[in-house]
This record gives sequence, C-alpha cells and structure tokens, in this order.
Amino acid sequence: MPRKPNFHKRDLVADPKTGSTLVTRFVNNVMLDGKKSTAERIVYGALDVCAEKTGQDGVSVLRQAMNNVKPNLEVKSRRVGGATYQVPVEIKPERRTALGFRWLIQYAKSRPGRSMAEKLAAELLAASKNEGGAIKKKEDTHRMAEANKAFSHFRW
Repeated sequence: MPRKPNFHKRDLVADPKTGSTLVTRFVNNVMLDGKKSTAERIVYGALDVCAEKTGQDGVSVLRQAMNNVKPNLEVKSRRVGGATYQVPVEIKPERRTALGFRWLIQYAKSRPGRSMAEKLAAELLAASKNEGGAIKKKEDTHRMAEANKAFSHFRW
C-alpha cells in the first residue's frame, strides 16, 4: 500500500500588531475553543506588561524566553525484547518550538495571579532570565536524556 502524499504546511501570516510570525503562533497556542480575540488580548497584554517591566520590546522578551525554553533533547520509549528503554533523541525545530510554547502556557496557568495576561507575562519574564517552571521542565527533560545516554544506540 503506498504512503500518503506529503502535506504542505501553510505559511503563517505575520501578526498585524507586531509583524512577527512567532507572536501569531503563540496566539494560536494560547487560544482555547477558537476564541482568537481573547487569546490576542491575553498575549498582547502579557507583551505590554513585559515591555513595561523590562524597558525592552515585548516581542524580544518573548523571543528570548523561547530561546531559553526550547529543549534540544527528549526521551522516547522504545521497546526492545521485553524491556522498555527511554531513548534520548534530538528534537526537530518545529517540535522544539511547540514544546516551548506548551510549557510556557502550562506553567503560566499554574502561577498565582489575577489575569492570564499577568501570569503569562510573569512566566515570560522568568523564562527570559532562565528561571521559572518552563525552564525547570526543560532542564528535567535534558537531565532525563543525559541519564539515559547509555541507551542511545537503540535509536531507530
């Protein structure tokens, strides 16, 4: 049976307010139940708070936070014989970005605070300084991959 044909990823339109495709992707990740205007309000609010607190552009804070949060390695379960091994594998750039967004949003939600915009801003600021829950998650992931380096020959 032939494989399915490759699909083409659609190009993202740059964000109208900031002119950044990174912000567009972030808004799309924050969005719940198709409520894009609410997600935009949250992200723009967070970027404004970041710009206020650091004196830098909000987008540059987001970019710095993303660069700090993106993982390089992760572990995947691989069954060999009767045993399951955690095999460290490198992550594709698309997935690195997706994981970074997911972790930032996840740990922002669990933060104490009033609005989601404030929580997200706090997590972005922490991540841009190499602190916070998302950074801890990245380090745990890397630590797990490092600990299972011995099984890297099971890579497929």
